[in-house]
Amino acid sequence: NMDSTLHYIHNDSDLSTNSSFSPEEERKSKVQDVVPQALLDQYLSMTDPSRAQTVDTEIAKHCAYSLPGVALTLGRQNWHCLKDTYETLASDMQWKVPRTLAFSIHELAVILGDQLTAGDLVPVFNGFLKDLDEVRIGVLKHLHDFLKLLHLDKRREYLYQLQEFLVTDNSRNWRFRAELAEQLILLLDLYSARDIYDYLRPIAFSLCADKVSSVRWISYKLVSEMVKKLYMASTSTFVVDLMNELVEKFCRCRKWSGRQTFVFICQTISEDDCLPMDQFA
Repeated sequence: NMDSTLHYIHNDSDLSTNSSFSPEEERKSKVQDVVPQALLDQYLSMTDPSRAQTVDTEIAKHCAYSLPGVALTLGRQNWHCLKDTYETLASDMQWKVPRTLAFSIHELAVILGDQLTAGDLVPVFNGFLKDLDEVRIGVLKHLHDFLKLLHLDKRREYLYQLQEFLVTDNSRNWRFRAELAEQLILLLDLYSARDIYDYLRPIAFSLCADKVSSVRWISYKLVSEMVKKLYMASTSTFVVDLMNELVEKFCRCRKWSGRQTFVFICQTISEDDCLPMDQFA
C-alpha cells in the first residue's frame, strides 16, 4: 500500500493522463507525505462553496491568501493535491477571492516551474485578464514578473492583449493606466525591437496623450526607455522611425498640449542619456 501511495505522490504523469478518477483514486490523488494528511484535508474542505457560505463568507478569501504558502510547503511534486482547489477558488463568485489569487499568481508560478505554469496557471491567468478591474489590477501589477517566467513563444501571445489594458470598467481609474505604463517599461527587456515598435509603441503614444498628468509623466519615461532600447538594437531603422513619428505626432500637433508633450519627452530622453547628443540633435 505504501508503494502505491508514493507512486501517486511522485508520479505526475499518471495524474495528468487519467482525468476520471474513481472515489478511491480521487482520495489518493490528494495524499502527500509533507504535512499531516488530516491538516491538508481540513484546508481543502474549507474551499467547499456550500460550507464557506454557512460558516464564514470570508473563509474562501483566507484560503486563497494562504494557497501559495501551502504550495511552497508541499512542493511542486504535490501540486496535484491543490490544483482542483486552486481552480475552484479562481472561479469563486466573490471578486475578492480571485483578486487575491491574481496578486500572487506570479509567486505561485515560481514555485511550480515552467511546465506546471504553462499547463495549469496560464489558463487561470487568461481568465483573470478578462475579469473585473479589481481582479485585473492584480495581474497587471505583476505582469512582468509572470510573463518573464514563460517561454518566448507563449510570452509573445500576450502582445496582442496588452492593448486591452487601456480599457477599464471606469474611465476615471487612471491608476490602472499608470500601472500599465510602469509595467511596459519593465516589459521592454522581454521583447525584440520589432515587437516593441509594432505593439508597445502605439500603447505608449496613447498613454502620452492621457487626460491625467500622472499617467503622462510615467509615459514620457516609457517612450524615452523605448528610444534607448531601439537605439541599442542592431536594426537602427526602428529608432529613426520612432523619432520621426514623435516629431510628426507631437511636435507638429495643432494642440499646445501635444507640443508640450514633445518637449517633455525630449527632456526625459536628454536627462536619461538615451541617445548620443549628435543623434538627439
